[in-house]
Amino acid sequence: MIYNPFSLEGKTILVTGASSGIGKATAIECSKMGAKVIACGRNEERLNQSVALLEGNGHQSFCGDLADESIQRSLVESIGEIDGAVLAASQTLVLPVLFSSTEKFKQLYNNNFFPNVELLRLLVKNKKVVKDGSLVYIVSIGGTTVFEPGLSIYGSAKSALNSFIRFAAVELASKKIRVNGISPGAVHTPMIQEGNVSDEQLDLAINQCPLKRWGQPEDIAHGAVYLLSNAASWITGQTLIIDGGTSAK
Repeated sequence: MIYNPFSLEGKTILVTGASSGIGKATAIECSKMGAKVIACGRNEERLNQSVALLEGNGHQSFCGDLADESIQRSLVESIGEIDGAVLAASQTLVLPVLFSSTEKFKQLYNNNFFPNVELLRLLVKNKKVVKDGSLVYIVSIGGTTVFEPGLSIYGSAKSALNSFIRFAAVELASKKIRVNGISPGAVHTPMIQEGNVSDEQLDLAINQCPLKRWGQPEDIAHGAVYLLSNAASWITGQTLIIDGGTSAK
């Protein structure tokens, strides 16, 4: 047997946002590394398509909108113990500060921040995460290391999540549960087109990237596999930046 510290063999991994983009790629890559995946998403048709691409056996799916607290509770009640989770469900919005409003902030925080925080609480409180478990949040360089016009609502929600990671990591260390994040740069996912981003903004994102290409969902998924694996067993409270060098400038 070949030694592989990045293997997820024997682990059960929950992936939210698995119906598309980074979540979908992460679910697939986790299955390739030997994990049993619990794939969660809002769109049943796309979620089924994702599950069909998973390698191996024993996978599960759960369809529901995690912005609804009752759906969160149903998810937690329906699963057994997990070795890790990648919380990738998210929405985006590009809107100048002067056109923002309390309602717009609530909309994004109710999708990008509160459900992710509450799901962690429910998973840990209900003893669903095993000792040496690993929880990984998908954050963003927008609002944490890069501050572009139009991203104040989305970026502030991701920044809040990035801060929460550190608090959770410190508090859950005594339970031997690690909490980390990944901050992607410009990744080619359906969410970009759904977020009213102009072609000019997309071109600018590529031109600002030293590697001069879009990130692919698999680029982020590979980082998640690392943080979930035993290879990252001494890493907690950190956010791994995967952005083609954009934030290094």
